[in-house]
Amino acid sequence: MKKFLFILLVCLLFAPISNAQDLLMKAKEKFKPIPANPPTLENNTITKEKIGLGKMLYFDPRLSKSALISCNTCHNVGLAGSDFQPTGTGHAWQQGTRNDITSFNAVFNTSQFWDGRAKTLAEQAKGPLFNPVEMANNEERVLKTLNSIPEYVNMFKKSFPGDKNPVNINNLAKAIEAFEATLITPDSKFDRFLKGDKNALTVDEKAGLQAFMDNGCDACHKGINIGGEALEKFGVVEMPSSDIINNDFGRYNVTKDDDDKYVFKTPTLRNVALTAPYFHSGKVYSLADAVKIMAKVQVGVELSPKDTGSIVAFLKTLTGVQPEITYPILPPSTDETPQPELSK
Repeated sequence: MKKFLFILLVCLLFAPISNAQDLLMKAKEKFKPIPANPPTLENNTITKEKIGLGKMLYFDPRLSKSALISCNTCHNVGLAGSDFQPTGTGHAWQQGTRNDITSFNAVFNTSQFWDGRAKTLAEQAKGPLFNPVEMANNEERVLKTLNSIPEYVNMFKKSFPGDKNPVNINNLAKAIEAFEATLITPDSKFDRFLKGDKNALTVDEKAGLQAFMDNGCDACHKGINIGGEALEKFGVVEMPSSDIINNDFGRYNVTKDDDDKYVFKTPTLRNVALTAPYFHSGKVYSLADAVKIMAKVQVGVELSPKDTGSIVAFLKTLTGVQPEITYPILPPSTDETPQPELSK
C-alpha cells in the first residue's frame, strides 16, 4: 500500500511537468517566438540612416494633403500600432471602410492590407498617401514637400547614397518600411514559454493555449505572427452577422474571383488585447466576444464561458514588450513647402 501511494504521489508530482512539456512541444510545432532584432527585408537593406528617415516620415503629417494626417495617426505607436477606431478617420473627416491593422510586427506578415493586395510594407506605405479618403495626396505634391525641406533632402542622400535622384516615392516607402521593421514586440509571456520556460504561463493560460489548439484556431493563426500568413474565408461554417461583414467582399474586390468573396487576411494575434476593435469592420470591441464569434463562424463551435475565458487569458500572453519610440523633432518647413488643403 505504501509503495502504491508513493508511486501515485510521484505521478501526481510529475504529471503537470509532463503535460506542460507535451503542450510546449505541440506549441513549438505551430508557433515561433518574435526575434529580438528586425528581420532582413527583401530588396531593402536596413541602415541606421534609413530607419531615422523612415521614423520622421512615419510621424510627418505634411505628407498628407491637409498636413494633419501621418502614418502614426492610424497606426499609433502609443496604441500598439493601432488607433482604437472602428475604421480610420482620414482627410476632411472621411471614414475609411476597414479597421486599421496594427503596424506592430507587420513585417512578419506575408501580405499587407485586409485583402492582401500589397506584398511588402514598402508597397503598403504608398497606399494611404494617395488614397482620397486617407492622406489624399498626390506624387507631385509629396515630392514638392520633401524637396522643399533641406534636411529631408540630405537625409535621403545619406539613406540612399547610390541613387542619382534619391528623393522619390519608392525610397520614401523603403525608408518607412525600414522603420516599421523595427516595430516588433518580442519577449511576451508566450514567447518565453516557446523558448522553454514552462512556468511562463499560468495554469489558466496553458488551458487557453490547449483550447486554442483543440478548437482549430491554430489552423489559421499560426507561425511567428500567430496569423498574417494566409488569406482565409470569413464564415467557413456560417456567415457572421451583416453588421460585422459590413457589405465587404474582401479579396474579391481585388481579384473579382467568386471564390475570393469574404476572404480576408488572417490578422496577427500579437498584442491582440491592445488592438481593439476587431475584424475588418471594427464592429467588436470585446475580445471575448470576438473569440466566441470566430469559434462559431469558422469552426462551428459554441465555446463554453470557461473555454472562452481561458482562450482570452492565453491571448493576453501574446502582448510583447512595446517599442519605446521618442517622438521625432521634424525638420522645419520653408516658404516652398505646400500649404495645407483641408477641403476634399
